[in-house]
Amino acid sequence: MNIQIFGKSKCFDTRKAERWFKERRIKYQSIDLIRFGMSGKEFDSVLRAVGGIDNLIDWNGKSQEITNMKYMDDKIAKEDKVFDAPGLMKTPVVRNGKQATVGYCPEIWATWE
Repeated sequence: MNIQIFGKSKCFDTRKAERWFKERRIKYQSIDLIRFGMSGKEFDSVLRAVGGIDNLIDWNGKSQEITNMKYMDDKIAKEDKVFDAPGLMKTPVVRNGKQATVGYCPEIWATWE
């Protein structure tokens, strides 16, 4: 298993995800999403795994960019905006190869073991 946890340093769910893997002694790599973002291949892989850009965006975010994106129809423009501003993503984004989840999803991670 090659687990990557993309998260924000102050995100409660990211810390819960890290604790979940640590308690099960599963090695993971923690990546600060705001500071380092994702590579293009990682981003494309996550998009395919989670079912598209609308499932990756943190729609509860309070930024003006999120509000503006609610009215955008162009998926490519949304993807470009989120790729350039990873803070718009819901966290944690947990990857295991070609599999990925958004948010705290221990019931899915348990099936990866």
